[in-house]
Amino acid sequence: MIRVVIAEDQAMVLGALAALLEMDGDIEVTGRAQDGEAALALCIDQKPDVLLTDIEMPKMTGLELAAAVRRQALPTRVIILTTFARAGYLRRALEAGANGYLLKDSPAEQLANAVRRVREGGRVVDPLLASEAWSEPDPLTDRERQALRMAGDGRTNADIASALRLSEGTVRNYLSEAITKLGATNRVEAARIAREKGWL
Repeated sequence: MIRVVIAEDQAMVLGALAALLEMDGDIEVTGRAQDGEAALALCIDQKPDVLLTDIEMPKMTGLELAAAVRRQALPTRVIILTTFARAGYLRRALEAGANGYLLKDSPAEQLANAVRRVREGGRVVDPLLASEAWSEPDPLTDRERQALRMAGDGRTNADIASALRLSEGTVRNYLSEAITKLGATNRVEAARIAREKGWL
């Protein structure tokens, strides 16, 4: 049996994914989580063969979760399942240690096949996204990305500085660098560009 943990914050989608996978006799869903921290705890406890995770989740994103699974040196292989058909997200997912990247609008039968292939050591990635992922590298540093994400959510420099434990001047510098790199005129436009490209 292939043991799978699913991380998805929408309860209906989580239930549907579990039911879909368990229609195949060789796959067992051993755990379900609606946030990244709970999913990581399940992976540490159960050490499943495969973790199937969304990107946008509370407490820890799917990308952060994939990186945490790798840091913990768990035997679990990770598939990102998302609506984001953006090369930037794919690139960040692969850099975080994901072994697969599937879109939620892919045919249902591809999901179980992807789980089997990834468990056997393969990699499953949409070929068009794969070619795009390496054509335009992400110019942002991790700190610039963090500051820009918060700025895009409407937080002030003081809020961002407090959350990241930085000075306001340092936050201004990070945001200024991000705006320049993205060719934007202000922080809101920079955040929009970065989101569209999958860099946030």
